[in-house]
Amino acid sequence: MSGQSLLVPGEITPIRSVPGNIRRPEYVGKPAPAPYTGPEIQDAETVERMRIAGRIAAQAMEEAAKHIAPGVTTDELDRVAHDFMVDHGAYPSTLGYRGFPKSLCSSLNEVICHGIPDSTVLRDGDIVNLDVTAYINGVHGDNNATYLCGDVDEESRLLVERTRESLSRAIKAVRPGRQINVIGRVIESYAKRFGYGVVRDFTGHGINSSFHSGLIVPHYDSPHATTVMQPGMTFTIEPMLTLGTHEHDMWDDGWTVVTKDGRRTAQFEHTLVVTETGAEILTLP
Repeated sequence: MSGQSLLVPGEITPIRSVPGNIRRPEYVGKPAPAPYTGPEIQDAETVERMRIAGRIAAQAMEEAAKHIAPGVTTDELDRVAHDFMVDHGAYPSTLGYRGFPKSLCSSLNEVICHGIPDSTVLRDGDIVNLDVTAYINGVHGDNNATYLCGDVDEESRLLVERTRESLSRAIKAVRPGRQINVIGRVIESYAKRFGYGVVRDFTGHGINSSFHSGLIVPHYDSPHATTVMQPGMTFTIEPMLTLGTHEHDMWDDGWTVVTKDGRRTAQFEHTLVVTETGAEILTLP
């Protein structure tokens, strides 16, 4: 088990600029996004635009991940992803979303999700979850992954490996005609084999022209997730597994979510479209 001390907030640098010719999502500069009133099933042209957004998001995440090393700040990872997205004509979806001040989420060790990049310096043995979403041509593509920084202990390494596997198994369970709760059932049953907690209060979501459409994709077996998957539906699956409790606390910044027991957590995510026979991953580099 890692002996790392728990994280504390760092200093946040000024908001990065985005060229004026890059289209912004409608929520930028507003306290909250407008409610989504469109369909969950997208036409082929929208899905193609989402492939482009998803590819840019995946490539930006990969580029930032190349810089993960002891001594690097999470703010530097944010800079790399930000520059990649704007260089490719995309707006970083998190920047200005409900006031979020950065272009990706960087969630280390006990941070479940929504960590704000700042002056925090990566340490040897950290696990680093990057969550990157790109907006281009009027649609979003959202993905995340957890990376190892230096020499990571075996317990943490296995958590990361198994969280990645839980996402893979969940994607394979996607079929038109099935209820969405099959996704959480697959994830939770796999996680329980190892005694992991499955975060319940943060979920996958519908995504398209809206960052979060209102469709909820739980990662546990919820009896309420009875929406039937249909070809053309687009949503994320993003399991968050923990070494201990699934319960959480939130920092005073109103964003950073940490495990209540301070134990480590990992997450992986893809944006998908339901096909006639299963699912296509839209966030491939």
